[in-house]
Amino acid sequence: MGTTATASRRRRSRAFGSLAGNRALLRVLVAYLMFTLTEYAVWIAMLVYAYRRGGTVTAGLVAVAQLVPAAVVAPVVASVADRRSPVALLAGGYLAQAAAMAGTAVAVGAGAPLAAYAGAVVAATAVTTTRPAQSALIPSVAATPDQLTAANVVVGWMEAAGIAAAGLLVVILALTVLGRQPGWAGYLQFAFGTGALLAATVSAVLVGRRLGGPIVAAVLVFSVALAAVASGLGLAGTVALLAVAGAGHSLLVVATRTLLQRSVPPHLIGRIFGILEGLTMAGLALGALLVPALAHLGGSRLAVLGVAAVLPLAAAAGGRVVFRLDAGTAVPVVQIALLRSLPLFAELPAPAIEGLAASLRPVQLSAGGVLIRQGDPGDAYFAIAAGELDADQDGRFLGRYGRGAGVGEIALLRAVPRTATVTAHTAATVYRLDRDPFLTAVIGHAPTRRQADRIVAVRLAADRATGR
Repeated sequence: MGTTATASRRRRSRAFGSLAGNRALLRVLVAYLMFTLTEYAVWIAMLVYAYRRGGTVTAGLVAVAQLVPAAVVAPVVASVADRRSPVALLAGGYLAQAAAMAGTAVAVGAGAPLAAYAGAVVAATAVTTTRPAQSALIPSVAATPDQLTAANVVVGWMEAAGIAAAGLLVVILALTVLGRQPGWAGYLQFAFGTGALLAATVSAVLVGRRLGGPIVAAVLVFSVALAAVASGLGLAGTVALLAVAGAGHSLLVVATRTLLQRSVPPHLIGRIFGILEGLTMAGLALGALLVPALAHLGGSRLAVLGVAAVLPLAAAAGGRVVFRLDAGTAVPVVQIALLRSLPLFAELPAPAIEGLAASLRPVQLSAGGVLIRQGDPGDAYFAIAAGELDADQDGRFLGRYGRGAGVGEIALLRAVPRTATVTAHTAATVYRLDRDPFLTAVIGHAPTRRQADRIVAVRLAADRATGR
């Protein structure tokens, strides 16, 4: 037992230590730190601004006005991360957010509330580009699955620095339940974020672990602590409970993000996280309507209890699905090792390799069986796991390939018909990788794209030399 615990600690230490040597990943994380601090600061400021001008109803309506367009736009915009480049989506989103937030600040300073609300709506809509783009980008620059989990833990720490998952509720707690000045909304949010930072120690143990149990535990910690706030434990008790709720939220965010990145195919990850971002914004919009309604019916404490009940109800409805998804994310060790042996994928990050490996489908060939026929359209790449294959062009023998080689990349990368016929010299086992995940992985990772171009150039040159 002690040996296992020591090995786990060393594994986590290596995963976090490796982040320092991954400059691309560090740049993404630093940019996200700046983003999350700014996003949540503006969110809280706008809710306090709206609350002071019109109370709970106005604050709720302003929150809905920000969140509904964001919920609609998020899944649409996030598909850019899959179809084109998550880097372009991330950079464009940051620029749009900066411009909109600057406009909001000018409007607030000029005493123009409608213009301020409009700027906040634009900023909130632009915010939806960040998390889907980053969720697609991080797996492509992480070097190992453990480094991916470690990066997500760090993202959780950053979220904790300025998180506002229940911003309207925090404003109500500060101004109504505790009867404090508006500035206390920020102090309570700081307590929430501090708890999330303290949860970093807990979330770090997720490296290399199953995630279904931690997700359910995080839901319970968050909801029970938030429900206890309604019991009226005074200022100190409220601050302590919000810290516990922040810890639960941090663990929940890290675990669910990592589970999705493990289980979603690489070519769909941007769209999936875009849908998730849209659903998150829609949920926050519903919460912004629910909180004022509950506060009107039964006061602020009923509003707190109502919000605390949402996640347990969701866990009861979907918990089994989460556990099935977690159990179904077994790592395809053999397929990963095969892809790693191919020069084409030598520089592809491990999480992307894992995703590709999950997309492979075995094909069995008997001696003489045709795998690829010259002139046919290219629809897949094939990695050779066992046996030998012969390539012929116009009746001329081009070469023989075995394990550690792949065929079919020329037609996919150059968008041309198959340039040769490939048949099994002996009984063989190959793995099929369909066109879309192949192109997403290769084109989306610059070093792999350069390696692919080199391989294609060498193979075409060899084919021409054989033809002469």
